[in-house]
Amino acid sequence: MDTLDQLRAGQLAGSTRLDLACGLSDFPREIFDLADSLEILNLSGNALSQLPDDLHRLTRLRVLFCSDNLFTELPACLGQCSSLTMVGFKANRITQVPGSALPPLLRWLILTDNCISELPSELGARPHLQKLMLAGNQLQRLPDSLQHCHRLELIRVAANQLTELPEWLLTLPSLTWLAYAGNPLETEADAALLESTAVIPWPALRLEQQLGEGASGVIHRATWTRPGAGELPVAVKLYKGEMTSDGSPLHEMNACITAGEHPNLIRVEGRIVDHPQAQTGLVMELIEPSFRNLAGLPSLDSCSRDVYADHTRFSASVALRIARAIASVAEHLHRQGITHGDLYGHNILFNERGDCLLGDFGAASFHAKSDSAESRALQRLEVRAFGVLLGELLERIDSGLTAHGREQLDQLQQRCCQAQVMERPGFGEVVRVLQDL
Repeated sequence: MDTLDQLRAGQLAGSTRLDLACGLSDFPREIFDLADSLEILNLSGNALSQLPDDLHRLTRLRVLFCSDNLFTELPACLGQCSSLTMVGFKANRITQVPGSALPPLLRWLILTDNCISELPSELGARPHLQKLMLAGNQLQRLPDSLQHCHRLELIRVAANQLTELPEWLLTLPSLTWLAYAGNPLETEADAALLESTAVIPWPALRLEQQLGEGASGVIHRATWTRPGAGELPVAVKLYKGEMTSDGSPLHEMNACITAGEHPNLIRVEGRIVDHPQAQTGLVMELIEPSFRNLAGLPSLDSCSRDVYADHTRFSASVALRIARAIASVAEHLHRQGITHGDLYGHNILFNERGDCLLGDFGAASFHAKSDSAESRALQRLEVRAFGVLLGELLERIDSGLTAHGREQLDQLQQRCCQAQVMERPGFGEVVRVLQDL
């Protein structure tokens, strides 16, 4: 983290990135001294409510973060920033989004956890728009103009007031990752199933080291003392209870439970009761340490695409084992009326043999189990996500794949990602094709 003293003393001259979180209520004019170099500006965690009208003087500025501030309106000056592609104003008090505030090269817009009830039609006139984060607002509809955003790949509209998904949304040629839980339109989780889930008293758990932390909660290794059955090593996820970029952690917990059992899902042992701070949580099977993440999270540059380590390579047998498993578990989830919403390599744990587990249900949503045009379209959005993943695996196969096998997999990948949503195969067909290889 940089300091205001460093900025004022000229010690940050030539910086391409500036991070300031020091209780700012006014925009420091000294930032303009970095106009010839500054590309990323992070002013999150301050007390700002305005930005200067001449912000466009930062001609190289590509990324602006102003989360956790006091803005009530998305600043109109952003629309004059000719190089700005990513705008993040999460957890402010924004009620108004003027069309003039949208920069012409906008690629990634984050307005999570605000008070927005309407979006401007100008949003659909941003042809580079690829990622749109709107969870935790008061939206009752999406602007019809978004149907012109043919590059739009990821939308988060969970925890709003949407009563329906517009038909055009499910025909967008590039839409791949959609989260809409917690809206009136969503089919609810099976209440009977949630109630029948085993309950595990908090005093029966002994927390040990922290294993990880995400937007929705913290995971610890723990020991569960089972009545009459001895001790069992488990993982405990305690949910934070606050709005994430994907949606509400409570919906994530419900989806984990409703998903049921599958060899490629992390088994849920039960939900926690009697926590002293009334925190919600799940007890899950403990994963062997040989498992690791298949990929890294998307970067500022990759936007909606995972980042793989340069040395990542797979044999054909391992890559196919992963692909078959993920297609199988996605088919299983769809039968339960669940779309994962975040089918990505970074949410897959795998080992050297190609055994894998799909995790992170933060973006999961429920849909009707009955067959309909809407449920088929929702499922085929997820098929595109699988197609992206399959393409990433194919790019990294270093041995064992015949020319004929490569041709078959390339054809499957192309079918999964084709622009006509309803012409993509369902996961049942994907599973059969992969099994026949």
